[in-house]
Amino acid sequence: MKLSLPLVAGLLFSSSVFAASGGHWGYSGENGPDNWAKLSADNAACNGRNQSPVNLTGFVESALVPLAMLYKAGGTEVLNNGHTVQVNYAAGSQLIVDAVTFDLKQFHFHAPSENHIDGQSFPLEAHLVHADKNGNLAIVAVMFGAGKENVALKQAWASMPKQAGEKNVLPAVLDVNGILPNMKAYYRFNGSLTTPPCSEGVRWFVMKKPMTASAAQIDALSHTLHHANNRPIQAVNARVILK
Repeated sequence: MKLSLPLVAGLLFSSSVFAASGGHWGYSGENGPDNWAKLSADNAACNGRNQSPVNLTGFVESALVPLAMLYKAGGTEVLNNGHTVQVNYAAGSQLIVDAVTFDLKQFHFHAPSENHIDGQSFPLEAHLVHADKNGNLAIVAVMFGAGKENVALKQAWASMPKQAGEKNVLPAVLDVNGILPNMKAYYRFNGSLTTPPCSEGVRWFVMKKPMTASAAQIDALSHTLHHANNRPIQAVNARVILK
């Protein structure tokens, strides 16, 4: 059966989401992205028409309203689920867009980036995952280029579990604002989760301005996971990408 968005949200925010949904999946071989839809009936959306990630190009000019990011320090623990490294976030931080309030639940990382901007891939991408009261999802994506060390990443990486299935409590509460650019201009498109069950109907907001992380910080994610964790670019089809 196809999972409803509220159920997807519930799975997404549990510590065992990636093990619990979509069967045993990965990023290569028989369990890789090309076969996700075949691994479980729950993954039927992985063959959908509005999938993420995408190459953001062919933009449509739009008077996009500034995002209301009401974030405060709330990162409490770091999880390694074998597919990504994720910082779980305490209640109390919101994204308001389209007159809808979305609560920040967690943020996690992909190396190299999943989305591309005008054909450019980045070495690291963060996804801030939010849900509204009905389980509808919104994701803010931030690209990272190699450069100056990021202080917030340094804090998270210091507690990064080395083994899949482990999580560590952060010694000090982490502030997600530390991985966001000061300039909040963004691109917008409608898409999906980039991991099984690939549910669609997700609002995507990709920050135009990249952040920087040191080469060591970028390498740390792949070295810990022992593989790249980016889903290949998906067809845009009839969607528009706003800027």
